[in-house]
Amino acid sequence: MNLSEKSAYLKGLMDGLKLDQEAPEGKMISGIVELLQEVTGAIGDLQENAEAVSDELDEIEDDLDAIEDYLMDDDDEEDGFMDDDGEDFDYDDDTMYEVTCPKCGEVLHLDEETLLNDSVDCPKCGEPLEFEFDEDDGL
Repeated sequence: MNLSEKSAYLKGLMDGLKLDQEAPEGKMISGIVELLQEVTGAIGDLQENAEAVSDELDEIEDDLDAIEDYLMDDDDEEDGFMDDDGEDFDYDDDTMYEVTCPKCGEVLHLDEETLLNDSVDCPKCGEPLEFEFDEDDGL
Protein backbone atom coordinates (compact mmCIF):
# COMPACT_ATOMS: atom_id res chain seq x y z
CA MET A 1 0.00 0.00 0.00
CA ASN A 2 1.40 3.41 -0.94
CA LEU A 3 0.99 6.60 1.06
CA SER A 4 -2.09 7.87 -0.75
CA GLU A 5 -3.82 4.50 -0.35
CA LYS A 6 -3.00 4.42 3.37
CA SER A 7 -4.28 7.96 3.80
CA ALA A 8 -7.51 7.11 1.98
CA TYR A 9 -7.89 3.97 4.12
CA LEU A 10 -7.58 6.02 7.34
CA LYS A 11 -10.14 8.53 6.02
CA GLY A 12 -12.48 5.64 5.26
CA LEU A 13 -12.00 4.25 8.77
CA MET A 14 -12.77 7.62 10.26
CA ASP A 15 -15.91 7.99 8.14
CA GLY A 16 -16.96 4.40 8.94
CA LEU A 17 -16.65 4.98 12.67
CA LYS A 18 -19.08 7.87 12.37
CA LEU A 19 -17.13 9.89 14.87
CA ASP A 20 -18.78 12.98 16.23
CA GLN A 21 -16.66 15.65 14.55
CA GLU A 22 -17.97 18.22 17.00
CA ALA A 23 -16.46 16.37 19.95
CA PRO A 24 -12.84 17.24 20.80
CA GLU A 25 -11.56 13.73 19.95
CA GLY A 26 -13.43 13.73 16.62
CA LYS A 27 -12.05 17.15 15.70
CA MET A 28 -8.53 15.99 16.49
CA ILE A 29 -8.80 12.74 14.51
CA SER A 30 -10.42 14.57 11.59
CA GLY A 31 -7.63 17.16 11.64
CA ILE A 32 -4.95 14.46 11.70
CA VAL A 33 -6.53 12.63 8.75
CA GLU A 34 -6.79 15.88 6.74
CA LEU A 35 -3.16 16.69 7.56
CA LEU A 36 -2.10 13.18 6.45
CA GLN A 37 -3.93 13.66 3.15
CA GLU A 38 -2.20 17.01 2.53
CA VAL A 39 1.21 15.59 3.44
CA THR A 40 0.58 12.60 1.20
CA GLY A 41 -0.32 14.93 -1.69
CA ALA A 42 2.79 17.05 -1.13
CA ILE A 43 5.03 13.97 -1.01
CA GLY A 44 3.43 12.70 -4.22
CA ASP A 45 4.16 16.02 -5.91
CA LEU A 46 7.78 15.89 -4.69
CA GLN A 47 8.18 12.36 -6.03
CA GLU A 48 6.82 13.42 -9.43
CA ASN A 49 9.18 16.41 -9.51
CA ALA A 50 12.14 14.25 -8.50
CA GLU A 51 11.35 11.78 -11.29
CA ALA A 52 11.03 14.63 -13.82
CA VAL A 53 14.38 16.10 -12.71
CA SER A 54 15.97 12.66 -12.89
CA ASP A 55 14.65 12.18 -16.43
CA GLU A 56 15.96 15.60 -17.46
CA LEU A 57 19.37 14.82 -15.96
CA ASP A 58 19.48 11.55 -17.87
CA GLU A 59 18.72 13.43 -21.09
CA ILE A 60 21.41 16.03 -20.32
CA GLU A 61 23.90 13.25 -19.60
CA ASP A 62 23.05 11.58 -22.92
CA ASP A 63 23.48 14.92 -24.73
CA LEU A 64 26.84 15.53 -23.04
CA ASP A 65 27.98 12.02 -23.95
CA ALA A 66 27.01 12.68 -27.57
CA ILE A 67 28.90 15.99 -27.55
CA GLU A 68 31.95 14.33 -26.02
CA ASP A 69 31.83 11.54 -28.60
CA TYR A 70 31.56 14.13 -31.38
CA LEU A 71 34.47 16.17 -30.07
CA MET A 72 36.69 13.18 -29.37
CA ASP A 73 35.87 11.35 -32.61
CA ASP A 74 38.12 13.47 -34.84
CA ASP A 75 40.68 11.95 -37.18
CA ASP A 76 43.40 13.67 -35.17
CA GLU A 77 42.23 12.21 -31.87
CA GLU A 78 45.45 10.34 -31.11
CA ASP A 79 47.95 13.20 -31.40
CA GLY A 80 45.57 16.12 -31.41
CA PHE A 81 47.05 17.81 -34.53
CA MET A 82 47.33 17.23 -38.27
CA ASP A 83 49.72 18.78 -40.76
CA ASP A 84 48.63 20.40 -44.05
CA ASP A 85 48.71 17.04 -45.83
CA GLY A 86 46.26 15.51 -43.31
CA GLU A 87 48.96 13.43 -41.64
CA ASP A 88 49.29 13.17 -37.87
CA PHE A 89 52.24 14.84 -36.21
CA ASP A 90 53.27 15.21 -32.62
CA TYR A 91 53.22 18.61 -30.98
CA ASP A 92 54.88 18.80 -27.60
CA ASP A 93 54.68 22.15 -25.81
CA ASP A 94 57.67 21.20 -23.66
CA THR A 95 60.07 20.59 -26.57
CA MET A 96 62.85 23.15 -26.61
CA TYR A 97 65.30 23.75 -29.45
CA GLU A 98 68.84 24.98 -28.98
CA VAL A 99 69.93 27.78 -31.35
CA THR A 100 73.33 29.49 -31.32
CA CYS A 101 73.61 33.13 -32.38
CA PRO A 102 76.18 33.33 -35.22
CA LYS A 103 77.28 36.83 -34.19
CA CYS A 104 77.91 36.54 -30.42
CA GLY A 105 77.69 32.77 -29.80
CA GLU A 106 74.81 33.12 -27.30
CA VAL A 107 72.95 29.81 -26.94
CA LEU A 108 69.17 30.26 -26.99
CA HIS A 109 66.56 27.69 -25.98
CA LEU A 110 63.42 28.26 -28.02
CA ASP A 111 60.11 26.49 -28.15
CA GLU A 112 58.45 25.41 -31.38
CA GLU A 113 56.00 28.32 -31.43
CA THR A 114 58.86 30.84 -31.34
CA LEU A 115 60.68 29.01 -34.14
CA LEU A 116 57.56 28.97 -36.29
CA ASN A 117 57.43 32.80 -36.11
CA ASP A 118 60.37 32.68 -38.61
CA SER A 119 62.62 35.09 -36.66
CA VAL A 120 63.69 36.23 -33.21
CA ASP A 121 66.25 38.76 -32.00
CA CYS A 122 69.20 37.55 -29.95
CA PRO A 123 68.67 38.89 -26.41
CA LYS A 124 72.42 39.46 -25.95
CA CYS A 125 73.45 41.29 -29.14
CA GLY A 126 70.13 42.02 -30.87
CA GLU A 127 71.10 40.10 -34.02
CA PRO A 128 67.94 38.98 -35.87
CA LEU A 129 67.90 35.20 -36.15
CA GLU A 130 65.77 33.87 -38.98
CA PHE A 131 64.49 30.35 -39.38
CA GLU A 132 63.40 28.55 -42.53
CA PHE A 133 61.95 25.09 -42.61
CA ASP A 134 61.53 22.44 -45.24
CA GLU A 135 58.77 19.85 -45.23
CA ASP A 136 61.34 17.31 -44.01
CA ASP A 137 62.14 19.31 -40.84
CA GLY A 138 59.09 17.99 -38.99
CA LEU A 139 58.05 21.36 -37.53
